[in-house]
Amino acid sequence: MGNEMMDDAAVYRLDETRALVQTVDFFTPIVDDPDLFGRIAAANALSDVYAMGGRPLTALALVGFPISKLPLDVLKAIMTGGADVLREAECALVGGHTIDDPEPKFGLAVTGLVSPEHFLSNGGARPGDDLVLTKPIGTGLISTAVKRDGCPPEAEEAAVKAMTSLNRAASEAALAVGVDACTDVTGFGLLGHLYEMVTASGVAAEVSAEAVPLLPHVEELARRGFVPGGTWANQQYLRDKVAFDARVDGLLRIVLVDAMTSGGLLLAVRPERTQGLLAALRERGIEEAQVIGRVLDGASVPVTVR
Repeated sequence: MGNEMMDDAAVYRLDETRALVQTVDFFTPIVDDPDLFGRIAAANALSDVYAMGGRPLTALALVGFPISKLPLDVLKAIMTGGADVLREAECALVGGHTIDDPEPKFGLAVTGLVSPEHFLSNGGARPGDDLVLTKPIGTGLISTAVKRDGCPPEAEEAAVKAMTSLNRAASEAALAVGVDACTDVTGFGLLGHLYEMVTASGVAAEVSAEAVPLLPHVEELARRGFVPGGTWANQQYLRDKVAFDARVDGLLRIVLVDAMTSGGLLLAVRPERTQGLLAALRERGIEEAQVIGRVLDGASVPVTVR
């Protein structure tokens, strides 16, 4: 599995029973606390391996840091936060590279292991599948509000909890039940990643806007203008790829394309397995998982939101 399917990570077969999963991700701070920044960045980088059904093995740190502007204690806190999440994932930090950079950056190049016969992909969705989302959306809006000192504390707390939670349990549930397709929801937003899934699968999809779980206050934050540039870019990119019912509020349309960090998994599953998947997710503590739509035969507009 390479670049041809717009998938979350590459899969490289080693032999009959083993394949490597490889991915990389890093970004600038989205919260003020350096330890939390490290945790969020690590969870986000690991997510691509979980989206492929893989188990992370090793990670290399990618660090940009303004050594003349910030104390090294800040860098230590970033690295400590990232290392704590890697320990939770049972993934070894085996090295990395640091450069002097005007703006802090942190992330990971992650290598994992997966069965070459049973890895997950975004390209297997079939007509009739239910679409299940495992985390609420809106972290981009909340992060922007945090940067501009306009975020309600409960919204920031909920977003941090979501962004620092690993997708490990969701991936394990998906593998145990058996799903047709999987992707994680990050920079292209919920509808952007769904568009990638239906394009790779040769199908279409319908989303129920009211069924999508949202983080607290995100529509209010959109109304107040705390919209990241990536979200506006997503909206522009998807303008001829997503059809919205007239009843879907304009603010909610923004939230549905919000450029996310460390979002949940979006899963396509046969309807007879949906309740089993939801039960498996909730047994693993993923209480906010919801059915948000269904997969359809191919259509002139790939994604419809009602």
